[in-house]
Amino acid sequence: MNISMPVVMKMGDLMNEEEFFQFCQMNDTLEFERDSQGNIIVMSPTGSFTGNFNSKVLGHLFLWNETFGLGEVFDSSSGFLLGNGAVRSPDVSWIREEKWNLLSRDQKERFAPICPDFVVEIRSKSDELKYLQDKMIEYIENGTQLGWLIDRFEHKIHIYRHDKSIEVMETLDVSLSGETTLPGFTLDLASIVK
Repeated sequence: MNISMPVVMKMGDLMNEEEFFQFCQMNDTLEFERDSQGNIIVMSPTGSFTGNFNSKVLGHLFLWNETFGLGEVFDSSSGFLLGNGAVRSPDVSWIREEKWNLLSRDQKERFAPICPDFVVEIRSKSDELKYLQDKMIEYIENGTQLGWLIDRFEHKIHIYRHDKSIEVMETLDVSLSGETTLPGFTLDLASIVK
């Protein structure tokens, strides 16, 4: 079966934040997100190539962060409670240290009520592009400063900025800049995409 987007379970507002967190903990072999209407989205595992690609992007961001020490890096299994009530798990994300430190220990142990400053979504074969574009807009509307949607299949990069501008690059053979959000960070996509 070829699924073009994640499976959505129409749950409405049947689960509050605590109940959704516990639901995810009881089903820890599955990955879920929740949209702003309370619908639960069952996320499928990525293919091996996409998973490898994700880890390379994450690794580059991690090394930059180790050098500059400006924040915290998160992988795709980290859930964040956005201001609109959605719980999202970007493929790669980063939060400024001063924002992260405002959270209590208990908040950090759950779906942290914070929107990452930087997010990356990498399109896998099962992802519908429109679904990912909507997620990127949601991140920006909830406080993300910079986001990259990397579409390996159409060979495009969609760059989302806090001013709500969207730039589309028609090639993966580029070096991406972290701009003012991640000062000094660059990602040479050509070296990752092979």
